Amino acid sequence: MKPSLSPRLVEVAKLYLKLGTLAFGGPAAHIAMMHDETVKRRKWLSDQEFLDLVGATNLIPGPNSTEMAIHVGFLRAGWPGLIMGGLCFILPAMLIVIALAWVYVRFGATPQAGRLMYGVKPVVIAIIVQALWILGRKAVKGPLVAVAGLAVLILYFFGINVIVLLIAGGLLVMTGSNLGRLRRQARAGFLVPSMAGVNLLVPSVLAAVPFGLPLLFLTFLKIGAVLFGSGYVLLAFLRADFVVRFGWLTDHQLIDAIAIGQVTPGPVFTAATFIGYILGGMPGALLATLGIFLPSFVFVAISNPLIPRIRNSAWVSGLLDGVNIASLGLMAAVTWQLGRASLTDPITVLIALIAFVVLVRFTINSTWLIAGGAIAGLLSAAFR
Repeated sequence: MKPSLSPRLVEVAKLYLKLGTLAFGGPAAHIAMMHDETVKRRKWLSDQEFLDLVGATNLIPGPNSTEMAIHVGFLRAGWPGLIMGGLCFILPAMLIVIALAWVYVRFGATPQAGRLMYGVKPVVIAIIVQALWILGRKAVKGPLVAVAGLAVLILYFFGINVIVLLIAGGLLVMTGSNLGRLRRQARAGFLVPSMAGVNLLVPSVLAAVPFGLPLLFLTFLKIGAVLFGSGYVLLAFLRADFVVRFGWLTDHQLIDAIAIGQVTPGPVFTAATFIGYILGGMPGALLATLGIFLPSFVFVAISNPLIPRIRNSAWVSGLLDGVNIASLGLMAAVTWQLGRASLTDPITVLIALIAFVVLVRFTINSTWLIAGGAIAGLLSAAFR
């Protein structure tokens, strides 16, 4: 006899509260832990069902590991499980990030904190570069995909809107990879989504925009609704809006936010919680978190019933390949910009190189590397 809904909901809550508290290491590590817990230990899913869910998360915007928690919660406990799975995975990380943001706001300007971040920032750059390398090797599936990624990387520096670049990359690869099918169908033409009303060019420097909680929420809601790819791609969107467009953050504060998102368990997207807190206190933290994660719940609710039909679609596959490589192109461009702000002298360059070599040669949790960077930053003060 199957357990009733209530015990299943409790099972989902317990599992994802645990994972939200202990799941360090980024989305790949989170998904591996979920596979161990839900397939191997609890037998909630088969391997194929789990792989189908992983594929589905790649077809929609938002953080993959959080969307996996929402998918599994839905399959295990219905609509209440959909909400419970996502909330319980996000909540522990959100509370930890708020606590760290409180410390940052009050003590972030002290010399000791500055020395810590001096060593942490190069490690974060190394972590992002390694992720970019690994993801890039999987994403580049042919010359067309490689050209699309390179084009996005170059056009970013000309100020093209990041959302436009994502759409264009997806359409380019989807159309190119299905060109033979288009010719066979001998269609006279096809419709291309209109981009009317979208600002194609974003000046490199804009006048500062007054801070407001509604604009903060809507900006994170937009980011959560359109961001494909790794959590590190979040960098491109955060910098485009909060550094360039609004002038609310500096590059150094942006790196600090990503470092906090990396060093804490749960989704990297909780960097939004950190940014929301330093800009607008507790209301800002809550609204930023709600804004960036809300679209994931909606997209999972819509896409879950469609998984069996979309997993083998050639058109969707081509679109996904294009969006993924465009995301990596944006990620590479912003990493270059932030690297210039973080690697400021021979010591920081050395810290980044050591961290990168360790990541490539050994299997190590990135949290330990960040801790090592913090220690290196403190020790470096003795030599400066």
